[in-house]
Amino acid sequence: MSTAGRILIVSNRLPVSARVDERSKRALPSIVLEPSSGGLASALRSVTGTRETLWLGWTGLTEVPEGESLQRLESQLAEARLAPLHLTQREVTEYYDGFSNGVLWPLFHYLIDKLALDTSEQWKSYVAVNRRFAEAAAAHAREDDVIWIHDYQLSLVPAMLRSLSPRARVGFFLHIPFPSEEVFRILPWRDEILRGMLGADVVGFHTARDANHFLAACAQMLGTELLPDSVFFEGRTIRVGAYPISVDAESISKVASSPAVLERVAQLRANASGRRIVLGIDRLDYTKGIRARLMAFERLLERRPDLRDQIDFVQVAVPSRSSVPAYAEFTRAVHAIVGSVNGKYGSVSHTPLVFLHQSLAHEEVVALYAAADVMLVTPLRDGMNLVAKEYVASRNDESGCLVLSEFAGAAAELPEALLVNPYDVERTSCTLERALSMPRLEETVRMRAMRRRVFTYDVRRWCAAFLGDLGDLGDLGDLGGLGGLGDLANVDQQRALETPRPRVLTAPPTLMKTAAESPSLCLILDYDGTLVPHTAVPELAVPDEELLGLLSALATRVQTAIHLVSSRRHEDLERWFGTLPLGLHGEHGLWEKRQPGDEWRVTMEVDVGWKRRTLPLLEAATRRTVGSFIEEKTACVAWHYRNADPELAAARVRELRLRLAAIAREEPFELLMGSKVIELRLKGLNKGLAGERIVASLRPETSIVACGDDPADEELFRVLPKSSTTIHVGPAKFEGGQWSRAGFRVASPVQVRSLLKELLR
Repeated sequence: MSTAGRILIVSNRLPVSARVDERSKRALPSIVLEPSSGGLASALRSVTGTRETLWLGWTGLTEVPEGESLQRLESQLAEARLAPLHLTQREVTEYYDGFSNGVLWPLFHYLIDKLALDTSEQWKSYVAVNRRFAEAAAAHAREDDVIWIHDYQLSLVPAMLRSLSPRARVGFFLHIPFPSEEVFRILPWRDEILRGMLGADVVGFHTARDANHFLAACAQMLGTELLPDSVFFEGRTIRVGAYPISVDAESISKVASSPAVLERVAQLRANASGRRIVLGIDRLDYTKGIRARLMAFERLLERRPDLRDQIDFVQVAVPSRSSVPAYAEFTRAVHAIVGSVNGKYGSVSHTPLVFLHQSLAHEEVVALYAAADVMLVTPLRDGMNLVAKEYVASRNDESGCLVLSEFAGAAAELPEALLVNPYDVERTSCTLERALSMPRLEETVRMRAMRRRVFTYDVRRWCAAFLGDLGDLGDLGDLGGLGGLGDLANVDQQRALETPRPRVLTAPPTLMKTAAESPSLCLILDYDGTLVPHTAVPELAVPDEELLGLLSALATRVQTAIHLVSSRRHEDLERWFGTLPLGLHGEHGLWEKRQPGDEWRVTMEVDVGWKRRTLPLLEAATRRTVGSFIEEKTACVAWHYRNADPELAAARVRELRLRLAAIAREEPFELLMGSKVIELRLKGLNKGLAGERIVASLRPETSIVACGDDPADEELFRVLPKSSTTIHVGPAKFEGGQWSRAGFRVASPVQVRSLLKELLR
């Protein structure tokens, strides 16, 4: 972070709430300050202590104290580096309840049926309050301050502040989804909102999809010029990007391991008397999917009577915005279904659904997280949802299962969770049933991967990423004259023209019968994507018992040789297949072992000096792309983005391909695009070399069957004799449009296994 001044945080609410102590017997009423429980307050609380800050926002009071009481309140706030902006009850009703939560909130969450109508007066109040915030920010700001404005309640403040302080560095972050251009177009004041947000130097969102929606709205409604990761508007370039917010994972983990919380966890589990604990924690908001979630639980109890006395479902619903009519109506609907579930399936000795309409202390929430076997986080739409990440951070023993809505921003970062469509009550019910019966090993693998990501991409990294971009406005994504995608696209197009389309394999038994009748047979097989499906976590792609049994049976077949040629590390292949009579070829054939008991040998000279120039680029991309990770091997480096937000990953891939291609012109490595992976590989190393060595070891009459799923396997197919049977697994075309050179195509690893089983008939 290159800035040295303060951070001036501007949000609707301060990170504390002020209230009048009614029990005070003093002549002057006593004002009590209590920490706020909101997501923004929780997120920034852990980072504001690392740099001088001033936080500007509303205190929560609608009756502003006067005289000495006001002075005492402002003195208390000043000591905590907080600057109050006082709102009247009418402003709260019109600006906050009326326009912010009656118009913007439902519209941005795609719940148009909740949209308040005839809101012109509320809009006027929204404009007026935003102007007050802008004027207060301008009055408090110093010349070298960075001003960070937060959320939908203050979307007009950036432009207003820009007019008051043209040289200020201003960032704006939206903590809720930004809707598609078609939905946003509904808003009568759409242009004003866009212009307001574009007053910032950096506009941030949780996901690349939200950022793209914003860019599309700017282009369609304001006619702005779009640049990579930015927009050009009224003579200024505004950076637009995805900065997924997170939690203070270390702090939550420490709370979860504290003696008091561990004691409370033991008590909660003892009270459950062996029953499984299912947990939901949300604000009582119609966007959180609480009603549909409870219906899914009801459906499970209806379908599985044996589970009615085996589950304690605890739903914590924190009171929220009760003065907004839509919220009051929703509260009544939720209470009705709670009564219905307990009335139908409860008993004198057990109530299956415990509904707590209250706020809980932080330690109690963490204890519930740590005690719960299954966490249900199923919003209908959410910008991020930090509850999901808090649950993961609390699971120090790496147990527990997270069921997560695919419409939460967190789903792009936590693909190891069981993802559900919350509108599909029946499938959500089935997924809950699956979560309750998940084996502990699978729980651990999934939770370990999620914890690694949540701890790596914590709230500090989110804060540093946004403020780093705000403090480094000179670099707006210029790729240093490396040119466009033309050269790469032309190569892909040429390959597509030269390569015939593989045929869909419609008669597997006939094809494999010919191979089976050969006097000698050699199977050359890829692993990931060919024998096992690609998984969100590489550790989950372990060979199952069926595959191990199939390979063992094939290896004992008369006159049959099997070679696994994989990009996997040779240590993985040894651990999984080292005792089977197979030829093993790791890292595209760099490492080779012909049979059990042999030593692994390196097949070519290795020079990896090029890693010094490429690893920093991949590490920078990983820091900016939640869900991506680097896998370093002997002579290869792979950047995996299967678990990243697809739209964000696509933008990052385009940038990396250009930068890495430029370096590859000067260094001895080559760029390989695989299935959701960019691989940098020592030049000259490829599966074709392993294929040539295998073919050279075979008798001339040997029939060859080879299977693979990605461009690395095309190099193998290329060197095999024309009489070989080559089978591509998956879509016929690769990214870029070229066809596989294989003679045949099947859809999935399931079909590959079916083909191999034909050889045993």
